[in-house]
Amino acid sequence: MKLENEAHFEQDVEELIKEIHAQYGYDFSGYARASVYRRIKRFLGQKHLTSMDALRQALSTDSYFFEIFLQEVTVNVTEMFRDPSFFLSLRENVLPILSTYPFIKIWDAGCSSGEELFSLAILLKEEGLLDRTKIYATDINQRVLKQAKEGIFSAANMPAYTSAYYAAGGKQEFSSYYSSNYGSVKFDSSLVKNVIIYPHNLATDFSFNEFHLIVCRNVLIYFNRELQERVFKLFDESMVSLGYLALGKKETLAMSEISSNYNFVDKQNRIYRKIN
Repeated sequence: MKLENEAHFEQDVEELIKEIHAQYGYDFSGYARASVYRRIKRFLGQKHLTSMDALRQALSTDSYFFEIFLQEVTVNVTEMFRDPSFFLSLRENVLPILSTYPFIKIWDAGCSSGEELFSLAILLKEEGLLDRTKIYATDINQRVLKQAKEGIFSAANMPAYTSAYYAAGGKQEFSSYYSSNYGSVKFDSSLVKNVIIYPHNLATDFSFNEFHLIVCRNVLIYFNRELQERVFKLFDESMVSLGYLALGKKETLAMSEISSNYNFVDKQNRIYRKIN
């Protein structure tokens, strides 16, 4: 597929971002451009659209088409117990401290389709903390939030998820947490009985509670520096004193204005604790 020259394409994308914000309220202005350009080009190819004008026309007149577009442009790469050493560190270094609180509040920001959410819930259950924990699971994309609520995942992924679970210190038979049915598995709904799942846009929305643990992994790498700083300040405003912040392995507080408020608990797994 031939696209307009690169400069023209990038200019069209900037106009599209403004139009989406005006019509639908989604603000992509702070997203890293390389990722946005790549995903929009791929979407154009998938939908056999030959120009940006055709894309803009379709998005402006068809809200369902916009939902499909949003699914592609927002990043939803996730898996259960991704980076098992992170979950093992949570189990060994964070949950024993959180267990001293009478009630625990956790924010899973950018939860996508729920694989990380269920991983956290299983961890909490095995450490005896699930019943006194409230988890707020949020994402910009309402289609993936629907998947998270259902707790249904492909059975083809279970061997890899099982290995990751045990590497993260799993204590039970992993299969005891789900039932299989025609190529998919459904996780036990009791795991998310204390979970609130709803849309939240890190680029534009504000703090809505205070948390003992905020998990936002492999989301900020798709934001530019300015938007990353906005989100870090949002998390800081939402964090109780001595609360924990967990980022992805390629993400860091090092250049943030709030970095002096935090110490590393686990540098390799990017787990911080608020000290100020």
